[in-house]
Amino acid sequence: MHEVAVIEDPAAAEVTLDPVRAGLLAALVEPGSASTLAAAVGLPRQKVNYHLRALEKHGLVELVEERRKGNCTERVMRASAASYVISPSALAAVAPDPDRSPDQLSARWLMALAARLVRELGRLIAGANAADRRLATYAADARVTFASAADRAAFAGELQGAVADLVRRYHSENAPNGREHRFIVALHPAITQDFSTEAKEK
Repeated sequence: MHEVAVIEDPAAAEVTLDPVRAGLLAALVEPGSASTLAAAVGLPRQKVNYHLRALEKHGLVELVEERRKGNCTERVMRASAASYVISPSALAAVAPDPDRSPDQLSARWLMALAARLVRELGRLIAGANAADRRLATYAADARVTFASAADRAAFAGELQGAVADLVRRYHSENAPNGREHRFIVALHPAITQDFSTEAKEK
């Protein structure tokens, strides 16, 4: 089982958006059959089987084993990943494009960058899983409280300067065995209460 799977197929994405099927995926982090799942989700076994076949068709669950129970064969299934993310590729025609109107101060542009990040990481993770190799990545997550908007602007300016300096020092455009990497830094307000309340206070 993979830790995370990124869904690019629109039909597979649609399947996971069904609340019952999403619940079955969550339950199938541990192997289970239609009978055991039926008791857990409060649905008839036949109904659970119907949903499991839809999930299996799109590779979201996989067969672990088959058990004979009298005249029947019980299929034990497991989710193919512990968690799932739907890639913007599933909505390719309307996915945001960060190359269109780049603006460092635009929340919409930040969203477009995040969408591209999910899309590209999904493909990289799939390739690494297929090759049974570890994917070289780095991420940092921190919270900072600014005393004022001026401090926030100063922070952004210093950060931009530090990043530009690092890029100048380490970027080797003509390195014969070099591999290009993407580097994204984001800063946005933390959500600490109802957004509508926050908006009124700004």
